[in-house]
Amino acid sequence: MVGGLKWVALICTGLCVFEAHGQNVALKTNMLYDVAANINIGVEFGLAPRWTLDVSADYNGWTLSRDRRWKHWFLQPEARYWFCDRFAGHFVGAHLLGGQYNIGGLKNGISFLGSDLSKLSKRRYQGWFAGLGAAYGYAWILGKHWNLEAELGIGWIYTRYDSYPCASCGKKLEEDASHHYVGPTKAAINLVYTF
Repeated sequence: MVGGLKWVALICTGLCVFEAHGQNVALKTNMLYDVAANINIGVEFGLAPRWTLDVSADYNGWTLSRDRRWKHWFLQPEARYWFCDRFAGHFVGAHLLGGQYNIGGLKNGISFLGSDLSKLSKRRYQGWFAGLGAAYGYAWILGKHWNLEAELGIGWIYTRYDSYPCASCGKKLEEDASHHYVGPTKAAINLVYTF
């Protein structure tokens, strides 16, 4: 998980290198992830009048109360096409995503699109994932430098993992298992600052 923090630091440092002229770079945070106590940051670079490259990173290293775990990190680069001007109005995007997780002890009864998340109630899963997807979004201009952006994406994720009987157990139930997921891969309400 420390590797994920290195990427976030590298992206932030990279911002200092770019010379920004008239909304060529945007810095953002996903408020949905903020509510879930996930540290996240996004950087978007203008490539052409209607094209941008968005790179977002997310990290959660916390062990929650009652031995629940929601630890993960991931990166999600996305190429975006804006229908009018970049950083304003409608856009579509194609994204990749990948990361690692250590999740378990989360009480729920959710079974969604072939993924039985209720198993997280009594088991812990540790592994990695990679995937791709497509998204649609809209950005509202709030002021000279501030925007609000909403986005929803769907796609495919492949994951490999080990499973354990409880959140703090070390004995493996499954080793090197895999799962294919098809469904939502991105949900964002971003607060955006453009340079």
